[in-house]
Amino acid sequence: MNELTISLTPKKGHPMYEQIYNYIRDEIQKGSIKAGEKLPSTRALSVHLGVSRSTVDMAYEQLLAEGYMASIPCKGYYVCEIDQLYKLPPAKAEQEETKEAKSPKYPYEFTMNGIDKDGFPYNIWRKISKNVLNEDDGTLFQLGDSQGQESLRKEIAVYLHHARGVNCQANQIVVGAGNDYLLLLLHVMLGMKWKIAMDNPTYISAYKAFEKMGYQVCPMEPDDKGMDPEQLKLGEANLAYVMPSHQFPLGSVMPIKRRQELLSWAAEGEDRYLIEDDYDSEFRYKGKPIPSLQGFDSHDRVIYLGTFSRSLAPAIRISYMVLPKRLLKQYEKQAKSFSVTVSRVDQKILEVFLRDGHFERHLNRMRGIYRAKHDCLLNELRSIHDICRVRGENAGVHIVIEMKNGMNEQEAVRRAKDMGVRLYGLSDYCIKPLEKRGIPTVLMGYASLKEEEIKEAVSRLKKAWSGF
Repeated sequence: MNELTISLTPKKGHPMYEQIYNYIRDEIQKGSIKAGEKLPSTRALSVHLGVSRSTVDMAYEQLLAEGYMASIPCKGYYVCEIDQLYKLPPAKAEQEETKEAKSPKYPYEFTMNGIDKDGFPYNIWRKISKNVLNEDDGTLFQLGDSQGQESLRKEIAVYLHHARGVNCQANQIVVGAGNDYLLLLLHVMLGMKWKIAMDNPTYISAYKAFEKMGYQVCPMEPDDKGMDPEQLKLGEANLAYVMPSHQFPLGSVMPIKRRQELLSWAAEGEDRYLIEDDYDSEFRYKGKPIPSLQGFDSHDRVIYLGTFSRSLAPAIRISYMVLPKRLLKQYEKQAKSFSVTVSRVDQKILEVFLRDGHFERHLNRMRGIYRAKHDCLLNELRSIHDICRVRGENAGVHIVIEMKNGMNEQEAVRRAKDMGVRLYGLSDYCIKPLEKRGIPTVLMGYASLKEEEIKEAVSRLKKAWSGF
């Protein structure tokens, strides 16, 4: 082959060498340029295309590196057999259309797992990331401690003690990529002898995790203070999954007396534990924060779960579990062999973020942002107080709406959708149908919406729900 007819056009983000590389690669993949065929020299092709020889050199170097062609000394460049080369199939437009159709977009979505998109500390995180990589001596890309790096665990222990009243040492903390992984690790440690009590409604992801592990789950309908210890005493559960700081999804905050009752239930049994999921305890809008359940535990019966996904970003999959001291030997024996699922680079970045006070400053700023959105939403909802009432508004980044005008949950959600507002029904978070609670209820997560969007969304809800 003496020449290649390649149409080169100046395009931002698509340099000339890349266009040459793409053209030759595609022609080889299609079979238009066959194995064993000789390609033009870099000098000849640069003259033919009217580009510099270095441009063609860069394209050829990439093709050589990927195995599309070979250089034979004193002879030139030849196309290789490519049967064993890996290549991605072309994307199908109809698949993309189907995907879009299955995930309709709404102008105003009160998603339950959103964050303020402008709130992430990009500049600080970028600076720390750069410094961490610049200072690395190669150890960050080694496997590391299976519990998570000790230096990070020490920072987490300090934070938990000051912010949540958790009493623990670094050796009690296990770091993992998300609570699902930590629950799986707990399953490996504890085995199958447990019956787990859970609120109904609850955090469905945790319920599904327990169900897939094969545990028997005992659903218990909570009252306005959270899980009822009297129900626990009547049941057969020996492990209870609770969210005392902000029950999800009902939003109740468990008072201290109820917490002490749960701790007493755990202490009375030979082998009983409480799993405390403290998923969004950083955000509270009324009164002083109540210390964690673990902080009141004098019998070493609380397994504490926390995450940075809520306070920083869902994509930062760094969670942690604080084990009771009585379970440490069991962890060493059963689960220590599992490698940590968070990279050492990410662990180091978070460690510096905590150590240098950036996390504290970030939380203070986000509390102000979410408080403003919280107040804005409650203020707007006053205009439809005759249609619905608000519950669970004292903490977290979502509220609970109970319908007062006779409209059922499905109708409330459907009418909102018709007006471009996405809400979530309480039934989506139920293990089984509720027996005591007969009030139609929907949920509104407001973290990802701007204040002007909240105002417009509530205005649309007023139109959607009025006149029912």
